[in-house]
Amino acid sequence: MIVRDEVVAPRAPWSAILEKGQTLTIVDVDGNQAVDFLAYDADDTANAYSAQATLQEQDSVYLVTGSVLRTAESAPLLTIVATDVERHDTLGGACSKESNTLRYGFHTYSQHACAENFLAEFSRYGMGKRDQVSNINWFMNVPVDPDGALGIVDGISAPGLSVSLRAETRVLVVVSNCPQINNPCNGFDPSRARMTIHD
Repeated sequence: MIVRDEVVAPRAPWSAILEKGQTLTIVDVDGNQAVDFLAYDADDTANAYSAQATLQEQDSVYLVTGSVLRTAESAPLLTIVATDVERHDTLGGACSKESNTLRYGFHTYSQHACAENFLAEFSRYGMGKRDQVSNINWFMNVPVDPDGALGIVDGISAPGLSVSLRAETRVLVVVSNCPQINNPCNGFDPSRARMTIHD
């Protein structure tokens, strides 16, 4: 049964609380859109998604079907139950005014970024800047070279491809439908994402 079904506009934030056992499906509606994502124990938001614990447990830097998103204490938050995309990024981070300025020049400082989207959505739950942790970038392509170098390159997604996550506890999910226009993560043209929650 569908509990919630919404299309998130390009550049916009979104959030929801998933009850244990519910599934969230994220659809790359138009193709090549990065969807920045954070997850928290909804009953104790100090227990947040930990990239370090998640990657250590699975011994891989990419998220694939079967990957479990974990807190710093290794408690499971969400499990990827299906994905149409080969892998998802855990290293690229969220864009911010500061990182845009450093990477692309001071003229980009005024551009809206994921960090601002996260802060806007956090305010709905009494959270703030200190609650922002390393994020996941669904659909974003960040290859890691043998020497450890990485870069943000053209996406490997396409219109209508999706990833589905099952809540292993009561989880707050916070999304920034990435507004980045300075690198290929969104094909230089931010587009829509669809969020569907199933019981």
